[in-house]
Amino acid sequence: MALASHGSSSVSDGLCTHRLAPPRISATAPMYQACSRNRWRADISARPRVDLVDSQNDPPSSPKGAREAREARDNDAWTVPTNVMGRTATFTDPLWRIPVRLNPVEVALLRTEPLRRLHFVAHGGASTVSTLQSYSRLEHTLGVLALVAHFRPEDELLRVAALLHDIGHLPLSHTIEGISGLDHHAIGLQLLRTDPIRTVLENHGIRTEAVTAALGKQSHSPLTNPSGVLNLDHLDSFVRSGRAAGRLGTDPAVMLRRLDIRDAAVSADRPTAASLVDLICGEARLHTSWDSVGPASVVRRLACHLLDSTTLTPARLARMTDPQLWSAFDSCAITEPESAMVRYELHRLQVKTGPAPRDRAVCNAWNFSLRKIYSSAPLVEGQRMEVAAPELAAELDALRALPTTFHAWWS
Repeated sequence: MALASHGSSSVSDGLCTHRLAPPRISATAPMYQACSRNRWRADISARPRVDLVDSQNDPPSSPKGAREAREARDNDAWTVPTNVMGRTATFTDPLWRIPVRLNPVEVALLRTEPLRRLHFVAHGGASTVSTLQSYSRLEHTLGVLALVAHFRPEDELLRVAALLHDIGHLPLSHTIEGISGLDHHAIGLQLLRTDPIRTVLENHGIRTEAVTAALGKQSHSPLTNPSGVLNLDHLDSFVRSGRAAGRLGTDPAVMLRRLDIRDAAVSADRPTAASLVDLICGEARLHTSWDSVGPASVVRRLACHLLDSTTLTPARLARMTDPQLWSAFDSCAITEPESAMVRYELHRLQVKTGPAPRDRAVCNAWNFSLRKIYSSAPLVEGQRMEVAAPELAAELDALRALPTTFHAWWS
């Protein structure tokens, strides 16, 4: 397209150039008028007029009232709708379809760096390069908040704890947990005691110690119940992962109506408990599959090489986002080749169970061990599963036979 002089334009169709006249705008056009700074704006006067009347303020007929009414209409005309948490006071979780009205402290927390950072940390860890587990840890966090708001809407402390329960997570979530002693629980508790989280809590009259206690291992709450039964944190993880993997056979909104909280644990009817057991078993098999073990073993190796060969500290590594971690891998000559391979040549990765044999055929293999397989069971009609549904409990017990030690190598 050819460029024309100011005030006119031209268009070429490949054979000749056509001169176009500048657009003519009528001074009486109903929807547009020129403003004093040579911009164009919608003429609010073309819309049906609604006077904003406040009996205790200046009426619209006064000069001040008319100006305020015009400003209100102008602001409304230029407002762009948003569903971004931290800019709005409400949101609906897309998985559970629970509408949540945020408290002022929750809005303030969602505007802090520790919470915003979770939008750039994959909940599924390194398996995000091999599966469709691409949702963020912030999405999971908001799902947990939605569940707490559903079951305990007036419990402000538990709602705040739900928002903050994962702020200590490392890049790629659990993938590099334990390297150089890094523990996301300890990091999260430290972040609670420092700014900006501490100041936000104090400004809203919430004691940091109370939130710490709500997140502690001794807390008897449906958020972090440590007794081996299903809590709300793990409930969201299993269901959200099941949806991403195509294993979810029940509408989460329908499932939610069949769940309850009994003795600080998730309780379900018999059919729903069976659906949850299927999701829990599917998650365990995912974690012990090539899809998860392969990329996770490579990323852990790369993180160790990065700490050993650069000036990067474990503390700085812990606060990276996923994109920052991949950038660090790509910026280091030692980790860059394998960083590219795990993302673009993953089909070359070989994984087998057990430790690497000591023969030359796989002399470049490395070992990998799972730290934990999650298998917390829901209550069934308020009773422990082994009592109310022993056949379901047996399915979860069978997960103990899954392999947790592997070795991998590049072909």
